[in-house]
Amino acid sequence: MENEKQAIEIPENIPLLPIRDVVIYPYMILPLFVGRGLSIKAVDEALNKDRYIFLAAQKDSTVEEPAEEQIYTVGTVAMVIRMLKLPDGRVKILVQGVAKARIKRFVKDDKGFFSVDIEKIEEPELKEITVEVEAMMRTVKEQSERILQLRGIVSPDALSILEAIDDPGRLADLVASNLRLKVDESQHVLEIVDPVERLRHVNQLLSKEMELSEVQARIQSQAKEEMSKTQREYFLREQLRAIQQELGEVDEKGKEIEEYLDKINTAGMPEDVKKEATKQIERLKMMHQDSAEANIIRTYLDWMTDLPWGKSTQDRLDIKAAAKILDEDHYGLDKVKQRILEYLAVRKLNPDKKGAILCFVGPPGVGKTSLGRSIARALGREFYRLSIGGVRDEAEIRGHRRTYIGAMPGRIIQGIKQAGSNNPVFMIDEVDKIGSDFRGDPSSALLEVLDPEQNFSFQDHYLNVPFDLSRVMFITTANLTDPIPGPLKDRMEVIELPGYTDQEKLQIARRYLVGVRNLEREIGSICRKVARKIAEKNGRRKKLFRISAKNVSNYLGVPKFLPEQERKEHEVGVSTGLAWTQFGGEILYIEASVLPCQEGKGGQLVLTGHLGDVMKESAQAGMTYIRSRAKQLGISETFNKDNDIHVHIPAGAIPKDGPSAGITMATAVVSALTNRAVRKDIAMTGEITLRGKVLPIGGLKEKTLAAHRNKIFDIIIPRENEKDLEEIPLIVKKKLTFYPVSSMDDVLRHVFVEGKAEKKPKPKPAKAAI
Repeated sequence: MENEKQAIEIPENIPLLPIRDVVIYPYMILPLFVGRGLSIKAVDEALNKDRYIFLAAQKDSTVEEPAEEQIYTVGTVAMVIRMLKLPDGRVKILVQGVAKARIKRFVKDDKGFFSVDIEKIEEPELKEITVEVEAMMRTVKEQSERILQLRGIVSPDALSILEAIDDPGRLADLVASNLRLKVDESQHVLEIVDPVERLRHVNQLLSKEMELSEVQARIQSQAKEEMSKTQREYFLREQLRAIQQELGEVDEKGKEIEEYLDKINTAGMPEDVKKEATKQIERLKMMHQDSAEANIIRTYLDWMTDLPWGKSTQDRLDIKAAAKILDEDHYGLDKVKQRILEYLAVRKLNPDKKGAILCFVGPPGVGKTSLGRSIARALGREFYRLSIGGVRDEAEIRGHRRTYIGAMPGRIIQGIKQAGSNNPVFMIDEVDKIGSDFRGDPSSALLEVLDPEQNFSFQDHYLNVPFDLSRVMFITTANLTDPIPGPLKDRMEVIELPGYTDQEKLQIARRYLVGVRNLEREIGSICRKVARKIAEKNGRRKKLFRISAKNVSNYLGVPKFLPEQERKEHEVGVSTGLAWTQFGGEILYIEASVLPCQEGKGGQLVLTGHLGDVMKESAQAGMTYIRSRAKQLGISETFNKDNDIHVHIPAGAIPKDGPSAGITMATAVVSALTNRAVRKDIAMTGEITLRGKVLPIGGLKEKTLAAHRNKIFDIIIPRENEKDLEEIPLIVKKKLTFYPVSSMDDVLRHVFVEGKAEKKPKPKPAKAAI
């Protein structure tokens, strides 16, 4: 042992790990869970060096960041054997006590944790084991064995370890670490340097623990006797129940069982479900009424009997009436309404056909959720809405198993129960915001729910029996399609709900007034201010309060959203592009400047405005086109070597990406290089290739509405997008002139000021889709 002590070389300064509720002794091996940030840094520091760390107990375990005076100065130098990082951010370390030491000085590390200067505490050497010490060691071992027997944890390994120790100090440390001592008592044992004195003190503590263990064993014996008494009472109660039945007296438990049986018989359960419910009834019969397990079974039976196994509503498949309801509740959305009516028509002709799962995708506030309510009203079905945005636990969908305390069914079964029928319109909101973590993937659980080929036997973990969801009409909603997991998207038919035109918004305001979320808040704000003015005049209203565009700022304050500033004049190096966002369309002013390059450096293309990779690549493709057509465009063929070209898209804090601004950026650069002004009254959208071809884009309706909203009535579009002009409202389309183009050369024929005369007479493709 002496040689072992001499072999250990401990640094004078090592990281400090304050520990709570436990005192570590030398030669102990045990796991520790480290959760505090500074403590984790201390562990990392130890692992980065020689793996030594100083373990000292806190005086107050409730303190999160203990100061020097709140930490015991005597502790144990330990070696970190292993470390494991846990999913919740904590770490689990396995440490072995090496030697006892005392803190000389606390040193605050740059990372915030303490490192300490220490001095090793050397125990006095025992020249020989006296008879008294030998007797004391034997007494400690025998009492320890007796305590293990009383606790029922005797094992040959534990006994052999006790017998093998022949050092009084190590024996004292081992026994003290296994006694249920308070921190200050354990610390007192650790601070006793003399091994014989330490063993004597542990022997006293052991005698006290012996008395406590004997009393505890006696209490447990009495508890077993009480359990036998309870069982005897149970049999007597059963006999009493039989006597009461003979006498015609009321039996509360029997009455409860009868009520459950009646509910099971009238619930319309399938045979396999009924069999499981009956099995739980039989278990309940054998239990005491007040037992915890009986309450768990009652809760389960309540869920089983309250579910609408055989209760459904009759579908009202009147297509004309459904169309009238949809028109009453929503203005516009003709394409969406048409698809819903087609769905109802198929159900009317073939009631057994399993319909597709509809997914409404659109920006917030366009009426996705209210559209689901209208569908339920048109069908005469119950409606239930479930929001799963931010849900990360699979058990939220499938429920928890009944082995967990407080277990409940998942939110699908809860929704069915709340709806009160087995064929409601079940709307699942925010499927694009569902998450996943170590608790599972909720989107995988939704695959079974939304698959018509599987959901006829959906099995909730809590119920543990199949429930038929095939009659439920599931509708999902999302703001964007991209975040929806692929397998989940594959099970749904996506229906886009675009933003409203200004005319549609006006009609919504007139017909429904407060039907739109933000509009309701603003109208409410105006009404409150008018009410205050009336109240200040003692409730007498002498005149009408007229709210107009001129005075609305007096009620709502300065405008919160300002439209893009209209270009005052035709400019060189500025072109107007069209962009799509999840909230509708927007216009973009793209600026380009040509500057002499720095001496000794070739020309560079500088792109600013928080652009994404795809948008940057589009600008580079446009530059390649310009270089290949420099001679035809009247540009010096060495322009890219002699000049730096800077392309900027304002609103630099807003991320922008996508290929559809390709022709707009190319136009701005050509304008800057040729010093030709771009028309302020024309906007454009289209992807450009290296050879100058113009490829189709998406979101044409939203982009067109943005141009119309900003009083731009000439629009350049890819020729392949002509078919999409049908989606644009007729009242908007009549005011616009479209220029379908196939190449960048076609674009340049329309955009410059001197080329404006080409519009009269209008080229044949203009307004081709009107």
